[in-house]
Amino acid sequence: MSRANRYLYIVLLSILSAVFAWSAIHPADRLTWVLEVAPVVIVLPILVFTYRTFVFTPLVYVLILIHALILLVGGHYTYAEVPLFNWLRDTYEWSRNYYDRVGHFAQGFVPAMVAREILLRKSPLVPGRWLFFIVSCICLSISAFYELIEWWVAAYEGGAADAFLGTQGDVWDTQWDMLVALVGALTAQAFLAKLHDQLMMNVSR
Repeated sequence: MSRANRYLYIVLLSILSAVFAWSAIHPADRLTWVLEVAPVVIVLPILVFTYRTFVFTPLVYVLILIHALILLVGGHYTYAEVPLFNWLRDTYEWSRNYYDRVGHFAQGFVPAMVAREILLRKSPLVPGRWLFFIVSCICLSISAFYELIEWWVAAYEGGAADAFLGTQGDVWDTQWDMLVALVGALTAQAFLAKLHDQLMMNVSR
């Protein structure tokens, strides 16, 4: 690994640590915070423990950090009450706080690059239509499974999970979330595939 990449990873981890600490201090709702940041707590050890055997491209690590920051901000304020998006809602007379849509877009965008890299480096798949289709299906499956988790939590916790659900009164919120995640996956592959392929030439298969 180059010194530049090692420095980049240290910077990324430092940013994540600082924002995680901020997010954990007096969140709007502690249960919501735990539920929202759980993916960060689960994924980070996996990345650390697999680092010696599988190092992702810098692009993927940066995207993972961005996704983690989105989760940490949403966990701190709850997705329906992120201040910047409250201001946008009030200023432009939107019907809701759309920060949760940003989160679900990232839920498709970032896993698409993660899945794409794993499949290209660890399977017989090559860039092309089948890879595009399979990655899109994986991301849509992840989004659907996350919606099932929200349903299970809501069924178990009742009204205490309202902030985690973040439907904001929209009966079609689940369907919108999955659609936005799919759009994120399609967008990531359409715009980052070439750059991603170039970066993967510099890492071992």
